[in-house]
Amino acid sequence: MIKKLLNTNLLLNAEPSHSVLSAAFIITIAGLASRILGLVRDRFLASTFGAGDTLDVYYAAFRIPDLIYNFLILGALSAAFIPVFTGLISYKKEKKAWDIANGVMNLTITLVIILSFIFCIFAPYLMKLITPGFSPEKMNQVVFFTRIMFLSPIFLGISGIFGGILTSFKRFLIYSLAPILYNLGIIFGVIFFVKFWGPIGLAWGVVLGAFLHMLVQYPAAKNLGFRHKLTFRKYLFDKDILHIFKLMIPRMMGIAVSQANLLVITIFASTLIAGSLSIFSFAQNLQSVPLGIFGVSFSIAAFPTLSALFATNDNKKFAKTFSETFCQIMFFVIPLSIFILLLRAQIVRVTLGAGKFDWEDTILTYECLKYFALSLFAQSVIPLLTRSFYAMHNTKTPFYIAIFSELVNIAAVLLLIGRFEIRGLAMAFSITSLLQMFLLFIALRSKFDDLGDEKIMKSIGQIAIAAIFSGIGVQASKYFVASFVNMETFLGVFSQLALSGIIGILFFLAICNFLQLEEYLSFKKSLTRRIFKDERSVTENTGEVSGV
Repeated sequence: MIKKLLNTNLLLNAEPSHSVLSAAFIITIAGLASRILGLVRDRFLASTFGAGDTLDVYYAAFRIPDLIYNFLILGALSAAFIPVFTGLISYKKEKKAWDIANGVMNLTITLVIILSFIFCIFAPYLMKLITPGFSPEKMNQVVFFTRIMFLSPIFLGISGIFGGILTSFKRFLIYSLAPILYNLGIIFGVIFFVKFWGPIGLAWGVVLGAFLHMLVQYPAAKNLGFRHKLTFRKYLFDKDILHIFKLMIPRMMGIAVSQANLLVITIFASTLIAGSLSIFSFAQNLQSVPLGIFGVSFSIAAFPTLSALFATNDNKKFAKTFSETFCQIMFFVIPLSIFILLLRAQIVRVTLGAGKFDWEDTILTYECLKYFALSLFAQSVIPLLTRSFYAMHNTKTPFYIAIFSELVNIAAVLLLIGRFEIRGLAMAFSITSLLQMFLLFIALRSKFDDLGDEKIMKSIGQIAIAAIFSGIGVQASKYFVASFVNMETFLGVFSQLALSGIIGILFFLAICNFLQLEEYLSFKKSLTRRIFKDERSVTENTGEVSGV
């Protein structure tokens, strides 16, 4: 039975998801697994190295390779490629769509390789700009790490095209498995590569993860019809490819602004005490768990639907899909923000508090996490808001808003870092996220007669009421559990975290049920349908039901 369930054909031929909630459910489950692995990865990193020089080097080395990947692939290319590719598929122009996919892959990967090679040569000069506070020894290490990590954008770039294809066909299962393989590669590097090669094994773990990220998506893309052709001439002046790159330009500028935010953080963190960049990265990774599971998952799931609705000029359904997705994200993220705020110390101690990660590191991390939690709801809907503009082939508006927000971020950092140090960076990040969300929402609202404002306000009000009461339950149960367990042990802290969290969730769901919250009822219905569908699929695939 297990062999049949794991049969590759079952994965390759998995049915597309036909609703945003159904698609988001698939992405969320896979995202949850990926995020859990991410926490495992961070625990290995924290316990092995602590918040110190090695991890500062590791996180700083990500910046330029990540800049190339995000600049050309993750946001820019997907924001431009998916709407055009989806539009061609919607109008039954499959051959043209595959030609576009080939052309974009060849041109983009060539550009990634050229840029990576150039940046490899000039890495010593670039890293001096990005990490001005690093000692000469740390500077040499970060350059070495960075040069190895330049291999990862190449694999991730190819994987990004595959991911765009799978997303356009709403084949979210394989697409969602890629980040899991990426984290497994990094964990393998921490456990095995570091053992044999020392700290540089961390960089090779990242490269392995990127390769696996690409490898897992290729069979599914090929099964859908992708066939790679190494040719350039016919693509250089193709109108659809030119349109994609035209759409990419302002989005690339927007990504550059977003990446500038991380560069600003790295520059200022490098001037603080050793371990500051690691602390910020750990706290950001912790708050990115709900951000990735719900904010990113729902926005990815909604994107092809929004693109198709815009292509067919169905503005009413576009607005309805947006408002429903927006409220569904809030349904999950608002209570989680409160839980994180109240249980931040327990979360940090359970996930990172081992080995060389000491109590001082723990305090600084949960203090940063506190400020991240305050803007988590804003961070979670920004991907949906920006993708709504991209679905409308509008990449300029998010770019202008991103520029203004980043200027505010730099000003906030300059004002706060002197007094609050690493906490000031987290404060500035949250202020910027809140501002960016409100500006994006106002700009999108101006494009429609009705964006579902009444529904959004009503849902957020009800969700907030339920979340506040659940927070009271968490706080009360936290003190109650502490009186029965030894809070000096891992088991005691974990028990407090788990029991308080469960009680908070039960409170929240009970109040949502009492209020008959629409998002709660939709989620409950989707979950029930998905469970029964999966049980039926397992039965059919194992031959227990005839007529397959």
